[in-house]
Amino acid sequence: MVEVIRFRDDEAHEEPAVSLDAFLDQSNATAVRVEAGEDVRLLLPLLDRISLVEIDFPVFGDGRGYSAAQILREAGYTGELRASGDVLVDQVAYLRRCGFDALVPDCPIDPQVMDKAMRRYAHVYQGTSDGRSPIWRLRHE
Repeated sequence: MVEVIRFRDDEAHEEPAVSLDAFLDQSNATAVRVEAGEDVRLLLPLLDRISLVEIDFPVFGDGRGYSAAQILREAGYTGELRASGDVLVDQVAYLRRCGFDALVPDCPIDPQVMDKAMRRYAHVYQGTSDGRSPIWRLRHE
């Protein structure tokens, strides 16, 4: 099994994540797993009791997880947001921009390659939940 890659300083969440349906049905879970295509907006009224949201990427080209992460972060979710599944090193910078702060890729990612990929571009082209100003805004300031 591939280790969790974390970009957080707090203690790792160890409780296994339950499915979205199970989470909505039980009152004591603090970790939830969202499959591709499930509506994370169902979690919005419950964000105060969630420590971990794990979002599945069934294939690298499935971008629904990015939208789910953005929805959660824009709604104020501050807990661990973990991308799992077919996560590739080329996606890490974009995942981070949308608010993911942990990864569980299907295949190991070389930390040096990941670091290099994350530092490749000094500027970004659109705003997301990471707070970085897009280059077009910087040009007009």
